[in-house]
Amino acid sequence: MKLIRTEGPGAKHAAALLQSLEQRGASSLGSVESAVRRILLDVRKRGDRALLKYAVQFDGLADASILRISTDEMSAAWDATPQAMRSVLTTAADQIRAFAVNQLPASWSDSPIPGLMTGQLVRHLAAVGCYVPSGRHPLPSTLLMTAIPAQVAGVPRIVVVSPKPARETLAAAHLLGISEFYRVGGAHSIAALAYGTQSIARVDKIAGPGNLYVTAAKRLVAFECAIDMLAGPTEIVVTSETGNPADIAADLVAQAEHDPETLAIFVTTQLALAKQVIAEAKTQSRGNAVAAQSLMRNGLAIVASSVDEAHAITNRLAPEHLTIDSSGDLEWVQNAGSVFIGRWSPQPMGDYISGPNHTLPTGGLARVRGGLSVNDFVKLITVQQYSKTALHTLGPKAALLADAEGLTGHAAAIRTRMRKPAEKGRRNG
Repeated sequence: MKLIRTEGPGAKHAAALLQSLEQRGASSLGSVESAVRRILLDVRKRGDRALLKYAVQFDGLADASILRISTDEMSAAWDATPQAMRSVLTTAADQIRAFAVNQLPASWSDSPIPGLMTGQLVRHLAAVGCYVPSGRHPLPSTLLMTAIPAQVAGVPRIVVVSPKPARETLAAAHLLGISEFYRVGGAHSIAALAYGTQSIARVDKIAGPGNLYVTAAKRLVAFECAIDMLAGPTEIVVTSETGNPADIAADLVAQAEHDPETLAIFVTTQLALAKQVIAEAKTQSRGNAVAAQSLMRNGLAIVASSVDEAHAITNRLAPEHLTIDSSGDLEWVQNAGSVFIGRWSPQPMGDYISGPNHTLPTGGLARVRGGLSVNDFVKLITVQQYSKTALHTLGPKAALLADAEGLTGHAAAIRTRMRKPAEKGRRNG
């Protein structure tokens, strides 16, 4: 980890670094975009023939007949899973489901003036695709985090795709009652979900994190098939004045082991604490090659000149994961995917079992949205109904706005309903 100070001789460098971090995003997707575009077009044009070709090439699929995973195979995976792991999966699923139920928006109606009813209807999407990575690590937790909110929303068709899914992932699918699961990944699976093939019917929305190729594919199909977000490498920021160095370092190492590109940052005003955290992170990452590489490449300890500046830096970074000292710190937090409060809230608890979703915005996207939720799987339909009295109350004002915009047809559609029947008859005559 590198030590950066916002005042003194290194202030200019620190300012430039912070500006570049603030502007980080999906620019790296350009390096794979042309290759991904070719895959998408191929699957769109040739359907299963292209999909299966890429599944063999990239996913090691030996036989097209095993593309779709049967419910029997999922059931067998559950039976083969040790009881302790079954209990863990069940507890995590219950926690995630309870949180999603609390998030579910409600239909409502109101009467802002006599005779006018306005409101909204909450309706689920018809079909969603859940992408579950299975590269460096099997991720049954991602299946739970993507499929359960969709189930709570009421989505009737949930499709899971995952290359070489682990037994635990298949067991999690059985636990949730998933019936449509395909042994495929990469950009070609995104193409199948977005455009449809003979084997995989298209979906309305794709959710879940993936590698650079998956993320680039999601970006390219986003205008034809909705996506949740573009999820890049994991990010962690710990902003603390009083934290325990070993605890802070442990969280930094935990998230850093996801990917060599993980962004791991500690923000404080305490120089001594920053140096202790750097030393602890170095010690704790020994023997963890990915974490050590990530911390060496992207690890930072930023020493701010004041507590207010530390808070401002944190909000500028808009991190995926953020740890703060106390609940009182929530008052200054404006941009973060998920917040962890105090030393007894290690960030990996949120990755697995707390309940809030671990599919979170990266690349600064936390400035404008939160993590994946049940809200990503529903749509809000607005409703309005006027009585004759209500139309006569608001209609003249709306017609004047239409006149001001030069939309005479809009104004006429309102005024024709407000004329008296006799007047209307004379005009027709």
